[in-house]
Amino acid sequence: MRILLCLLLPFMLAGCGLKPLYAGGTSGAVSQSLGHVEVAPIGGQAGWLVRNALTDRLAPLSNGGPQYLLKIRLDDRLEGFGLLANDTVSRERRTLRARYQLVDAATGETVLDATAGSDAGIDVVSSEYATIAAENTALENLSREVAEQIVERLSLFARKRATPNP
Repeated sequence: MRILLCLLLPFMLAGCGLKPLYAGGTSGAVSQSLGHVEVAPIGGQAGWLVRNALTDRLAPLSNGGPQYLLKIRLDDRLEGFGLLANDTVSRERRTLRARYQLVDAATGETVLDATAGSDAGIDVVSSEYATIAAENTALENLSREVAEQIVERLSLFARKRATPNP
């Protein structure tokens, strides 16, 4: 029975309509589309981190110019909460939100307008150095998470554009 199930499993999965997002590897439609996205400069430390993470993930192609320009506006907040009896903050929350627009380079038309975001909790300890290091580490992690969310959304957009409507 197990052997029969193992033999039938690939056929059952093929019939479910599941399609890999990055079918065709680097020569696939999604990867090619992502390779033609240029990320506009983003101000500040968070902007630098997000832009570098996006550039690493999008892997710009050298052939041809960019077809799209990705414009991003970040909102980076650090809030204290969890007050102790002596009015000192014992916990902080770092929040990074991004509003991004994918603009067609040829026409200037905005083809995608979306948001991404993440947050992290930080313990405030007696060592100021340790707290600052934790805040910076949180920003680095949040930047990677936000960049990953943006790439996922761009990938879905590229697949939708590459797949003809039935």
